[in-house]
Amino acid sequence: MSEKRVIVIGGGAAGLMAAGFAAQNGAKVTVFEKMHRVGRKIMITGKGRCNLANECDVETFMQNVPVNNKFLYSAIYNFTPYDIIDFFNNLGLQTKTERGNRVYPISEKAVDVVDTMRNFALDNGAKIVNKEVKSLLIENGVLKGIKADTDYYADSVIVATGGASYPLTGSTGDGYKFAKSVGHTIIPIKPSLVPLESDDKFCKDMQGLSLRNVALTVKNEDGREIYKDFGEMLFTHFGISGPIVLSASCHMQNFDSHSYTTYIDLKPALSEEQLDLRIQKDFKENINKAVSNSFSKLLPKKMIPVVLKRWGVPFEKKCNSITKEERKNLVNLLKNFSVSISKPRPVSEAIITSGGVKVTEINPKTMESKLMPNLYFAGEVIDVDAYTGGFNLIIAWATGRLSGESAAC
Repeated sequence: MSEKRVIVIGGGAAGLMAAGFAAQNGAKVTVFEKMHRVGRKIMITGKGRCNLANECDVETFMQNVPVNNKFLYSAIYNFTPYDIIDFFNNLGLQTKTERGNRVYPISEKAVDVVDTMRNFALDNGAKIVNKEVKSLLIENGVLKGIKADTDYYADSVIVATGGASYPLTGSTGDGYKFAKSVGHTIIPIKPSLVPLESDDKFCKDMQGLSLRNVALTVKNEDGREIYKDFGEMLFTHFGISGPIVLSASCHMQNFDSHSYTTYIDLKPALSEEQLDLRIQKDFKENINKAVSNSFSKLLPKKMIPVVLKRWGVPFEKKCNSITKEERKNLVNLLKNFSVSISKPRPVSEAIITSGGVKVTEINPKTMESKLMPNLYFAGEVIDVDAYTGGFNLIIAWATGRLSGESAAC
């Protein structure tokens, strides 16, 4: 029997994994990547360190996939988070686990993950070509390959083009076009894991300020808590960003009909009573000074004038004349520092695209299209997405492997 020809569209995480496993299973594989280098989006993940997985069990993984997690059962049991870590270690990429069970290469260089995946594909016999795919090649209703600079014939095609986020890395939504051309439904694209805009002027005043070990709570217009997290965040010229903000953004949908406010607990390790005692101590040390000069131990320098303005106490008021009620208001402000959210940043700035090819039109046991035989999907092009922490790359690796193995059979 002649070897099966498999074309993979996209040389990102899912595409390289698919290519490697398809080739490992005896297929003749060609990866079409329109960018000059594969893995461009991998290069920018985890601030260039690449949070390549999460060291967790399948149940924990599922809890971190808010959109269509059941669709991933076959893929993830075939290639669990632990299996993925072992896979990289066996290829010679040493890893380490950090806070939140996030897994990184010991080198802290995303390029090492890209090189490992590129070599995995090439060493198993896959070929990588730098060509842009224009469309699927369909003859008499049958998938025959792809159209690029010319027609390329194949027995199977895997669409692993990514979403529509970070278009400079090559993720420009081509996969949706290919899927739609053969009748697939595309769930509307929205940004996920994206910074958030605010009309609050003080955000710009604190631009560049990074806060560590703070708690973030999101409430909707009814005051109902819809998300809570702890970690690091950042003020920007447009609003807020950083790991816990990106995770929170997944829960903030339909801005046309909903409004959201985030509340930052600047001192989550202290109860209100403990914080009040801490403030009294600071005021006592600066008893004859203006309150504006008594916050240096309590708050970052950039935040002090903002907090003072929002507190409403005159900057020059002496510490020894601050009332109990004023202290109570300050404690409340520090434990519930509100930032109103107007909208998410554009999808082009999102880490992940929410939406994509409808999962009920894909066979979850093989990743094959139910509408077009021999067409497969892998990674972000599918309507599944997860929180930060390496979970989205786990989706890419797992669906990539399953699609590759299936396409080669």
